Amino acid sequence: MNNMRNVQQVDHTKRTARRYWDGRFKRYVVKLLPGEFAVGHKDEIIVTVLGSCITACIYETGLGVGGMNHFMLPFEKYKNRKSINKVTNYKSLTARYGNVAMEMLINEIIKIGGMRYNLIAKIFGGASITDTSVDIGSENISFVREYLTLEDIKIVSEDVGGFLPRKVYYIPDTNDVYIKKIEKANINKIVDNESKSRKIIQNTNQNGKIYFLDD
Repeated sequence: MNNMRNVQQVDHTKRTARRYWDGRFKRYVVKLLPGEFAVGHKDEIIVTVLGSCITACIYETGLGVGGMNHFMLPFEKYKNRKSINKVTNYKSLTARYGNVAMEMLINEIIKIGGMRYNLIAKIFGGASITDTSVDIGSENISFVREYLTLEDIKIVSEDVGGFLPRKVYYIPDTNDVYIKKIEKANINKIVDNESKSRKIIQNTNQNGKIYFLDD
């Protein structure tokens, strides 16, 4: 049975209206903020900025289409939690948490005709950009790796950890990724934005290539 669909004719994105033309890539840019995800059209590139947050790019090799999310924390902390193997349980109503963000993105791809056995992943982010006793970036990296292992989705490439934020550009029809490391002079704004967003959610109950950009 042929499960291929003309995905370019389907409005299968979940995002706000932050969409603009980028002359360098000759594509429309869809800008993601924490807690958002998008499954892209052929003429689009999905972009986000990461500090300690994680972005997972999920690609369906049969359809030739991919999507991207952006989450801030692995899962909502709750009592009597004994194992990360419970990451698929919905203990949060926001996609700023990894367990929700991953399920939302995967389910959206499946809704347009994707098959789980065709899914591959690339992961980015998780930098250590603050001097705190809790390394949120490392926790996010551990979470997304274990989540994808449990879901039997292969990680084909990654750029995670380190001490610098990243700007990630994802081309959903080719599975190519462009990465720009953000130098220290611009870190404070990213740290402030992530800290504010994190406080809000804590108080509310076919392998493409990776390219590194110098400027």
